[in-house]
Amino acid sequence: MGAGVANGDGPLDVIIVGAGISGIGMAAHMQAMCPDQRYLVLDRRERIGGTWDLFRYPGVRSDSDMHTLGFVFEPWRHEKSIADGPSILEYLDRIADERGIRPHIRFGTQVIAGNWDSSAGLWRLEVDTPEGPRTLETRFVYLGSGYYDYDDPYDAQIPGKADFAGQIVHPQFWPDNLDYTGKTVVVIGSGATAVTVVPAMAAKAAHVTMLQRTPTWMASRPARDGIANFLRRVLPEKLAYRLTRYKNITMQSLVFHRARTRPDKVKAFLTKQTQSMLGDHYSATDFTPPYDPWDQRLCLIPDGDLFAAIRAGKANVVTDHIDRIDATGIQLTSGRHLDADVIVTATGLTMTMAGKIAFSLDGVPIDWSQHYYYKACMFSNVPNLAAVFGYLNASWTLRADIISDYVCRLINLMAERNLAVATPVLPADHDLVEDDPFDFSSGYIARARHLLPKNASDMRWRLNQDYVRDRAWMKNDPIDDGVLRLDPAPAALPQEVLEAAE
Repeated sequence: MGAGVANGDGPLDVIIVGAGISGIGMAAHMQAMCPDQRYLVLDRRERIGGTWDLFRYPGVRSDSDMHTLGFVFEPWRHEKSIADGPSILEYLDRIADERGIRPHIRFGTQVIAGNWDSSAGLWRLEVDTPEGPRTLETRFVYLGSGYYDYDDPYDAQIPGKADFAGQIVHPQFWPDNLDYTGKTVVVIGSGATAVTVVPAMAAKAAHVTMLQRTPTWMASRPARDGIANFLRRVLPEKLAYRLTRYKNITMQSLVFHRARTRPDKVKAFLTKQTQSMLGDHYSATDFTPPYDPWDQRLCLIPDGDLFAAIRAGKANVVTDHIDRIDATGIQLTSGRHLDADVIVTATGLTMTMAGKIAFSLDGVPIDWSQHYYYKACMFSNVPNLAAVFGYLNASWTLRADIISDYVCRLINLMAERNLAVATPVLPADHDLVEDDPFDFSSGYIARARHLLPKNASDMRWRLNQDYVRDRAWMKNDPIDDGVLRLDPAPAALPQEVLEAAE
């Protein structure tokens, strides 16, 4: 039996914000683990997918394998494990339909604000809907709204944009009618989006230049996982998926650990691989970053497509700084000029916290930077709210899966005990030692540190970055751990308790 569709009056049990990977994953867990709970999924867009519906740039694809970016409960069936955007949308649509999730989704519905009413023990969410503004009440809020601003990508403030005679586009808002056939293109950036866009555009453009300030460590691997496809042919689907997932998680963990303990070895391996794939086109200036591998996320080059475009003369890489954009292209500080008909500013995203929703506790705005993470998903002294922030060194969905499982177990425990409010309590005189689990130098993280919650060295109060450890710990550490305070609904509390809380 699936979870209850939210019809009728009264507060919901759970509202899930976002119908992307995180939100659909939580909804699937609700269907399986909390069949008697009433929930809704709210999404401002008009269809499932989140990031994978928003991004429409050429070649859009995962930068993680789909045996780990896919859910633990739903095998990935496509032959390619490095999947394009439409394949990922198909996967999410199938899950929503087969698991009875779609009737719970309300599209075109944006959450603007949320206030926790401690006297009622519930959240009141102010939402914009196709029918106009509404207020929805819910016991628990689950944020699957991602980590970046859907409206405003990072603007690198490049001078001279208004002077350009061609077209400037940002990958986050790719125009449907952009025709770059036979044109000269410059892609500004060197991250995951840039290394995807360059070979994809090179197939039709006259030439594509990837202009970077700093090189990025790149790793090539086949888009098809030969072992996964073999296992699917000889084993039951779920067993084959489970084995492939274990293999890939183990390999991710080993590579990351190796990069942190022996960066020289990983540098040498990546350099040798890039040299062999580029041959005479290899340049140390363009492919040797000034930082160690995994100080920033590795860029995945499936089937060496970027390197193939460079070898074919359809693309190249230039490492330089921009002086300004002019009418015909980009003037570099070195004195060189890059002609362009189209400029793509793959300069990054803007991180946000809590989906830009204005949350408050009894009318007092929440400053997330003054709260600690609790068990990688809740927040100190904030009741009945969880959020997903995926791994930086592994697939996003690995965290989404373990958090969904944890929150559903928490909801079930409260239902069994007739409790309604779960608050990770951290006293003002705590002795936590602050720590930084974001041991990365990526620009989008550095620009947003002032917005993000705090972390401590104590596992209970941090957004840890070790999936293998996290999964076991989240499963085995008791929910009722002496830190998470579990209370009945305020109406069930003695009057003296209510008065003491005021």
